[in-house]
Amino acid sequence: MLVVMQAHAAPDQVRAVCQKIESLGYRAHPMPGAERTAIGITGNKDALEPGTLDEMPGVQEVIQVTKPYKLVSRDIKQENTVIRFPGTDAVIGGPGLAIMAGPCAIESREQAFAVAERVQRAGAQFFRGGAYKPRTSPYSFQGLGEEGLRIMAEVRDRFGMRIVTEAIDNESLELVEEYADVIQIGARNMQNFSLLKRAGRSQRPVLLKRGMSATLEEFLMAAEYVMSEGNYNVILCERGVRTFADHTRNTLDLSIIPAVQRLSHLPILVDPSHGTGKRNKVTPLSRAAVAVGADGLIIEVHHQPDQALSDGVQSLYPEQFDELMAQVRQIAPVVGRTVSPIGIHTPAAAIPALPSGTHPVAPG
Repeated sequence: MLVVMQAHAAPDQVRAVCQKIESLGYRAHPMPGAERTAIGITGNKDALEPGTLDEMPGVQEVIQVTKPYKLVSRDIKQENTVIRFPGTDAVIGGPGLAIMAGPCAIESREQAFAVAERVQRAGAQFFRGGAYKPRTSPYSFQGLGEEGLRIMAEVRDRFGMRIVTEAIDNESLELVEEYADVIQIGARNMQNFSLLKRAGRSQRPVLLKRGMSATLEEFLMAAEYVMSEGNYNVILCERGVRTFADHTRNTLDLSIIPAVQRLSHLPILVDPSHGTGKRNKVTPLSRAAVAVGADGLIIEVHHQPDQALSDGVQSLYPEQFDELMAQVRQIAPVVGRTVSPIGIHTPAAAIPALPSGTHPVAPG
């Protein structure tokens, strides 16, 4: 269910409704909007009795939400979610394109710094890299663990980019939460419900990748797991699905971008590196992703991809990333988007700041 407050409802009226909902044994999720606050209700198997809430001061109406995903839905929040990072120009959602770039895996300090310097100069606001790598083979490189997280923290301090990295289980999430600015939940863990719930109790934004065979509804329901625990800073990411096609690693489903944006207020990025698995297809699909309305890109870049310990064949050379960004800058204005200027960044603090929005727990 959804409680829509009046446009000028006072904060104490919103709190009173939340307290009433929780006194009935349910959970209240206040979601401030540009004009009014909506309060989502979860934990209710049946509709509340008429008159329980709609007669309270400040309440405009109580609506029955029929979709299985409630907090993710535009029924509860019409405005697009925008996630900001204090002290930087990094934003996810809104008119600016969020550009995340870096190697698949952090291999060494020298490698990370070499790549970070180039992608930051080209205009990336976020540095992506894996400290924990869930690999198909147990004999493949599994990542540097906490050492990799420390290297990425140094990258943030030096280059001012926010850090995006994957947590593969509850134990690694504890460390990722300590070092990173955005917690990534990978495709293999999209339906790891205990991990989703733990991420939902974090104060870091969560980047949720679509599972390899996930439907649109399954994708949104995974995001609902995170939000139901109180973390409303969720970013979706299309990274390709498994089909019969063999000319690419996966089939990048760009049709899901407008489908998500019609149903949900959450921002959605595109990962053409995993979506294609082919270096020569990353730039064309990046162009298409921007044109179709994606809120940003996450690109794998390596200064020596032929020697990469993970996903070298789909990693761009820095020069190719420069060219990709030049093309994105030409396409973005056509669809009403902006891209960060070349080489501009705001120095970051040694300790990552908590994400902000228009509300301490709900993004803008």
